[in-house]
Amino acid sequence: MHRNSQSNDYGPEPFVTNIRQAAETNRNFREALWTGEFLQLTLMCIPVRGEIGLEAHPCTDQFLHIERGCGVVMMGPRRGMLNSRSQIRDGCAVFVPAGTWHNIVNTGGCPLRLYSIYAPPQHPRGVLHQTKAQADEEEG
Repeated sequence: MHRNSQSNDYGPEPFVTNIRQAAETNRNFREALWTGEFLQLTLMCIPVRGEIGLEAHPCTDQFLHIERGCGVVMMGPRRGMLNSRSQIRDGCAVFVPAGTWHNIVNTGGCPLRLYSIYAPPQHPRGVLHQTKAQADEEEG
């Protein structure tokens, strides 16, 4: 797990934050902000023309909220069948049921900033990936 002095996972203690400000100022591809026993919140920053990457979480529901930027989300029942495609922008919420294949691609001219809630947690407590390459290497 990549960590630096700016990375903090405040779970599982009670915690209050301005989530919009946290998401808009995050510069890391993925950073866990709060990890509890049954839920996890991560901040994400997807660079211009970047993407989260095609993935599915078999036992985890996921909620994503777009704070700034625009892109496209694709979802479907199988890796080769992403039959749902929607444009997303500031304020959009994306719900991904467990087992659903999905990807988000930044189609805008600025970084796509969002937060993601996983239930149950998907990543190790305190995870910090500065880039997608680091995330791919660790999740290999």
